[in-house]
Amino acid sequence: MTDPWFDDAAGPVVRPYAMTRGRTRSSSDEARLDLIALVIAQSPDGEGDAKPQEDAAGSGQGDGGGAAVRPDGGSHRDADVISDSTLAPEHVDIVLRCRRAPQSVAELAAELDLPVGVVRVLVGDLIDSEWVRVSRPVPPAELPDESILREVIDGLRAL
Repeated sequence: MTDPWFDDAAGPVVRPYAMTRGRTRSSSDEARLDLIALVIAQSPDGEGDAKPQEDAAGSGQGDGGGAAVRPDGGSHRDADVISDSTLAPEHVDIVLRCRRAPQSVAELAAELDLPVGVVRVLVGDLIDSEWVRVSRPVPPAELPDESILREVIDGLRAL
């Protein structure tokens, strides 16, 4: 009998290209997602953003959005994303994590133990299906041209 190349602790092995169906970009990838771009869960019907869930060990009042907390810590409104047959398990994980609190692309990659490129494709799929929206960071101000800086320095020296 031959030994398997992985042990029971490894769990199911799915190649990253299988998760993205061989894609390296999503169809909505007009601009690459920044690592610090925040992914925010929203309702797929466009009726506003999903509100963060309260911790199940919290006040017991639910999430303030009217969703009752299930014994497993999720809420009944999680059923909509879980029951969507068009979403892969990784898509569902991303939406559920972002419902608790907005997550950056880098945080999602670290928490899901997936390459950043795979997470970018998965988030792009979720943007297309309107399960999430992305709040892109404000770009840093462009640096002034070197010639302008030299003129300012020369002007200061002339004083």
